[in-house]
Amino acid sequence: MTLIQLEYIIAVDTYRSFVAAAEKCFVTQPTLSMQIQKLEESLGAKIFDRSRQPVVPTEIGEKIILQARSVLTESRKINEIVQDKKGEIEGTLKIGVIPTIAPYLLPKVLITFMEKYPKLQLQIWEYTTERIVHELKVGLLDCGVLSTPLNDQGILESPLFYENFVAYISENSPLFSKKVLSGDDIADDKLWLLNEGHCMRGQVLNICHHKHNQDLSGRFEYNTGSVETLKRMVDINDGITILPELSISDYVDEQLDKIRYFKSPEPVREISLVTTQNYVKRHAIQALEKEILAVVPDKFKTKKKKEVLSFQ
Repeated sequence: MTLIQLEYIIAVDTYRSFVAAAEKCFVTQPTLSMQIQKLEESLGAKIFDRSRQPVVPTEIGEKIILQARSVLTESRKINEIVQDKKGEIEGTLKIGVIPTIAPYLLPKVLITFMEKYPKLQLQIWEYTTERIVHELKVGLLDCGVLSTPLNDQGILESPLFYENFVAYISENSPLFSKKVLSGDDIADDKLWLLNEGHCMRGQVLNICHHKHNQDLSGRFEYNTGSVETLKRMVDINDGITILPELSISDYVDEQLDKIRYFKSPEPVREISLVTTQNYVKRHAIQALEKEILAVVPDKFKTKKKKEVLSFQ
């Protein structure tokens, strides 16, 4: 049994294809298949059911692959010991970030972070929460930045800050004259929402107690994954939308005139740096956490007089 063989079976499990796994491992498909077959012969057990497409692990194969992931994780920590001794942060850090935080947080973090750690290569993907959690568990990502709590025992959450939700209101809305809002206020206005699959949608629905009417005439329903599109829909089609506060940091006065805050306790989302429980690249991830905290306004770093919203 070799670490390479364990890498190969993990790749097949991740991509559910011998061809795709070989491409990701930079070997030919016959080479990968031969090594997996040798491992199966040495163990006296079939790891994959090759008769099914996509390829799936056998019952015992699932247990073997789970242990293989643990073995490889522990083996990678040897490199961390050496890097720690040298005082270096290098290699590749793969990060998943939800789309409602990425464009407003990462540009402020990345330039300084990359200047401080020139030997570290960053690979960043904007994914939904569900996909980030999945790719963390199968080893395709090292960490994620997303909204918590997840209530997932396989994921370790390190809260970073608590970001307020604010309302963005059309000048034609009856709510425009109000200085501060409650959740009940927005339940009766036309509310523009992110589409299914975005955790912020559930959080917004929790603000207005799951009561909303996207289009009071019932003529259409608009689905989007973009916070900026929500703002534009209010500008052009009236109504109201809910935005994360970091997204308004560059707004001009005309746009800020449409922003309303909520009554205390203010609704917020908890933003965390998440990993698997037995994660590697600890020093790189800790360095990323430090840089994020350096750019976040101090008022976001406490949840006093705030209500952390669930997205369930």
